[in-house]
Order: sequence, then C-alpha cells, then structure tokens
Amino acid sequence: MESQHYFSAQPAGPGTRRPLSVVLAGTRRDLVTSSGLFSPDGIDKGTAILLGSVPDPEGHRMLDIGCGWGPLALTMALKAPEAEVHAVDVNERCIALTAENAERLGLRNVITGTPDDVDPALEFDTIWSNPPIRIGKQELHGLLLRWLPRLAPGGRAWLVVQKNLGADSLQRWLGEELPAGFSVRRAETSKSFRILEVYRQEHRPA
Repeated sequence: MESQHYFSAQPAGPGTRRPLSVVLAGTRRDLVTSSGLFSPDGIDKGTAILLGSVPDPEGHRMLDIGCGWGPLALTMALKAPEAEVHAVDVNERCIALTAENAERLGLRNVITGTPDDVDPALEFDTIWSNPPIRIGKQELHGLLLRWLPRLAPGGRAWLVVQKNLGADSLQRWLGEELPAGFSVRRAETSKSFRILEVYRQEHRPA
C-alpha cells in the first residue's frame, strides 16, 4: 500500500473516480471513491472495527482526523444530524470526495478542509480517527498532539490502532504527553486492533 496519500496534498497520478456502495449507520449508501487515497475500495478493517466498537457520537461539535473518502465523518453526521462534523485531511482528493459524499447523502452538517482550515479555537466533544500510523512516529505524534488536546471538557476521542504497529506504546506515550486532566485507556481489543479512548475531565484540575 502506498503511503503518499497520508501526507501529499496532491497525490501523484490521476484520480480514477468510481462508484462505491457501503453500509454506514446501518443502511447501504451509494457514494463515490477514487484512486490515490487510503482504502479506496471500501471500509478498511480498522475503521470497520472502530465503527462497530464505539458508542454513538455525543456533543455538538465532532472531528474526523484523516477523513479519506469519509466513512467516519459521514457516520458521525448520520448519527448526530444536529452536530457540526469537521472532516480534515491533507489530501485534497480526500477533502473533495468527503464533501461530495456528504452532499450525496444530504448531510449539511459536514465541514471539510485541511487541518489549517479549522479555527484553532474550536474544541470537539467527539473525535474519531483511524490515524495514519505509517507517516512515521514523529509526524504521528505531532498530528495527535495537535488535535487530542482540543477535546472539550467531558469529550472523548476514539482511536483504532493495529497492535503490531505500536498500539500499546502509543497508549503509553499519549498517557505521558497529553496535558493534565486527560486519561488514556485501552477500551477494547478486536482481532489485531486496539481501540484507545482518550477522555478529558469535565473540570480542569486544580
């Protein structure tokens, strides 16, 4: 699997668009996908495990880190139609596809863009992500420390990470590096994946 889609704003090669039929939020949806992005042919195993494991999203503002063609952001928007769902990616092709798929589903609550497009003052009640582990440890750590501290008080982030790609060491690192008031736990193990939950206390520590 090529990794250039993880960090390239404009992936090499033309985008070959094609229809995609997948089940999101319990219903089959007819969407569109393209080459040059992560898991273009459907919902990858890790994302499917995350979607099958986490509780329904809560709150009024939500975030999908690394949206791809949109399975996590679209599911949050379908399950929480009154919420504001931000879908971010560095890949312009992913941003365009998620926006188009949201439009196809009649979802007006999905906001797509690059990380720099998001108001830095915003906090999020729910964050879902299948983070791009293969971008390398330094880049991954920077990505997670950019977004996870922006959980709103009482907010929760859910991450899916393969065990053999460092899920347990990532859990320990997050526990050490996140600010006071944040906790990290292994919520579930499914097949070769861990589901990590990051929780921010409702009140700031004294």
